[in-house]
Amino acid sequence: MTSEGKRVYIAATRQNDGKTIVSLGLFAALKKRLGKIGYIKPVGQHYLVVDGKKIDKDAVLIDQVYNPAGNLPDMSPIAVPHGFTEHYIQHGKKDVLSQRIQRAFKNIQKVNDFVLIEGTGHAGVGAVFDMSNSDVASLLHSKVILVSIGGVGKPIDEIMLNKAMFDQKGVEVLGVIINKVHEKKIKKISRLVRAGLARKKIELFGVIPYRETLSSPTIQQLLEDLDGKLLGGAGGLQNNIHRMIIGAMPPHEALGYFGRGTLLITPGSREDLVLAAMSGSLGGQAAAYGVSGIILTGKITPHRHVLQLISDFDLPIIQVKADTFSVASYIHDLIVKIRPSDRSKICATEELVENHVNIDRILEKLG
Repeated sequence: MTSEGKRVYIAATRQNDGKTIVSLGLFAALKKRLGKIGYIKPVGQHYLVVDGKKIDKDAVLIDQVYNPAGNLPDMSPIAVPHGFTEHYIQHGKKDVLSQRIQRAFKNIQKVNDFVLIEGTGHAGVGAVFDMSNSDVASLLHSKVILVSIGGVGKPIDEIMLNKAMFDQKGVEVLGVIINKVHEKKIKKISRLVRAGLARKKIELFGVIPYRETLSSPTIQQLLEDLDGKLLGGAGGLQNNIHRMIIGAMPPHEALGYFGRGTLLITPGSREDLVLAAMSGSLGGQAAAYGVSGIILTGKITPHRHVLQLISDFDLPIIQVKADTFSVASYIHDLIVKIRPSDRSKICATEELVENHVNIDRILEKLG
């Protein structure tokens, strides 16, 4: 593999296509085959503050899960805080950002055999401050793998639109990975998309099945995001939530809507619903009548006897200050991001990419 080939840039046709999931799985697969794999996300939109520095959440994820060689700040040279774009339009200099990214990349490259570069959003994201995916891929002399989501016509249309931006910058699109395809449509979509892309002289590297678990939040994520207080059930914080129910009905009716993977959202005053959900989560009927978590809203605390039951019960129950409607709206619009503590999701991601993406073909084309 040539010096310039010891890197690959992962981009997506739009935001939330599963680029981070693909990057995570590819990192693990490449690590098996190549040894020391480095990581960098040149431009990040969602960051954490680590040791006083703004670090993209995906860089933190890769660092904590795989511990790649290199300093964490070099893995996330630009994290975009509030007001960054406005300041750049008025005072920014492209050379300053370019040099920061190049310097960080060289530091990562020096201590690794191969570098996986993760983009942000679609090809044009970041163009407002001259650091779009196509700009950065060109800056780092990297070939690109595009990630799109299931379908036939729509992904191909979006792939061609994004490819045009990379073409304009002289960046080669190595191939495509299609993500989030329902199992029963895998064969059909694989055949049609492969043929459709072949007509455009683009290679399909794989089609990854949709897994509801990867798109579902855990109770742990809701606890953190909603700034809640855990009243009990710490052992169930990794429970996945697939649906939610608003507690505004009698308990006997609510039981008909419960089931594994369900989140009950109800005011803290509805002790009857809380006790019904706890009872339904016991014994052999838990799959049908239990829930995977409860959020109590409105700053209302249940009676002390109920609190005592909650504290000893193996069901995660969270108390939050927000009202029921606000909590339900937030969860409905939530974009689920994998976190370092989501071990089952990380393992599922690694398995999906290893089994459904032709890693060896990617390496062959990079070489």
